[in-house]
Amino acid sequence: MNAAFDELETKARQAKDATSLLAFVPTAVKNAALRRVASVLREAKVLILEANRADYEEAQRSGMNAAMLDRLLLTDERIDGIAADVLTIAALPDPVGQTFDSRTLPNGIQLSKRRVPLGVIAAIYESRPNVTIDISALCLKSGNACVLRGGKEARRSNHVLARIMNDACEAEGVPIGAVQFIESTDRSLVSELLQMKQYIDLVIPRGGADLIRLVRDKAAMAVVAGGIGVCHAYVDATADIEMALRIVDNGRVQRPTVCNATDCVLVNRQIADTFLQQLADIWAKSGVEMRMDVEGLALLQGRTNAKVVVASDADWGKEFLSLVAAIKVVDGIGEAVDHIRKFGSGHSEVIVTEDYSAASRFVAEVDAACVYVNASTRFTDGAQFGLGAEIGISTQKFHARGPMALEEITSYKWVALGTGQIRP
Repeated sequence: MNAAFDELETKARQAKDATSLLAFVPTAVKNAALRRVASVLREAKVLILEANRADYEEAQRSGMNAAMLDRLLLTDERIDGIAADVLTIAALPDPVGQTFDSRTLPNGIQLSKRRVPLGVIAAIYESRPNVTIDISALCLKSGNACVLRGGKEARRSNHVLARIMNDACEAEGVPIGAVQFIESTDRSLVSELLQMKQYIDLVIPRGGADLIRLVRDKAAMAVVAGGIGVCHAYVDATADIEMALRIVDNGRVQRPTVCNATDCVLVNRQIADTFLQQLADIWAKSGVEMRMDVEGLALLQGRTNAKVVVASDADWGKEFLSLVAAIKVVDGIGEAVDHIRKFGSGHSEVIVTEDYSAASRFVAEVDAACVYVNASTRFTDGAQFGLGAEIGISTQKFHARGPMALEEITSYKWVALGTGQIRP
């Protein structure tokens, strides 16, 4: 095999070897390494930004789309945010060794569960250099080794960030091999990695639909996939209009290129005329294209400067990743829930309402990783949930759902304490 495969196999094996020690690294050591990472991220901004600028300019020349470019870009503020998230992870309780669900059986055996690391977690990701730090920081705190394989579009940025993480681990005495970054960007390595179940316990894809589909179809080990977000906002008849406008606008406009942005707005017919007119006035200024059903389009025809077009069948259930939103007028909560069931991706859904019973019904009937009442879908994020960061946002139901952080990347073992009991 070639040098790229040799690198992959060697680093995957080293990560596996490290797991026997990582589970017993003291919390103080892990936290010290994380605090060092946060400090160096801020100190090394010039170096990080230079590497990222070279990646960004090369990606621009190659014709990368706006959504991927936005995910690739690092700024002063984004680096500060990554560093702050690392410090949050350091401040969180260490999950390793936590005991929970304790009880005493009728025969006197004391039974409990104790959290343990999963082992080796591999991440395959596109753009998103922040993932290099997010995943390695979460894995370190939870006692897992990690194998990181970023895309070629972020190779310089990822190299610098991985070096910062590894240097911090070495300086604080973390076992060698805990964080493995694959330098080669040879695309064939992805298929090879997905067959290395002897070394890797879990693989997480972070990227577009094609990458996620490839990993799901080809991986020999467990996969947690998600991140594709077709997110809806249902504006109920009782909604506070001003609140609804803020929530819908924030969900679509605040950062349109991410998976938790709101893609589709469902508006109750009773307030559609008033709400859509005001929304169109707001979105005319921010340049959002409104792809509307026939009923909604008729309400705005000739009454707005916003870009308004008729929606096609393909616009329902589409993740736009841009300043585009699908809009549909519905009879009420029943039609809204039916639409979400048909076209949602199981990511994040919101109802804006002042009716408690409507909110309760929406929460009960909508099947998604995150369901919101009167809040933006943009909050579906590990940092926003107080988790520091996330390995990914799972839209699966097994074994974890929503933002995956420290507890979600641990397993547990049963511990039974007896006094000589035998089974009769």
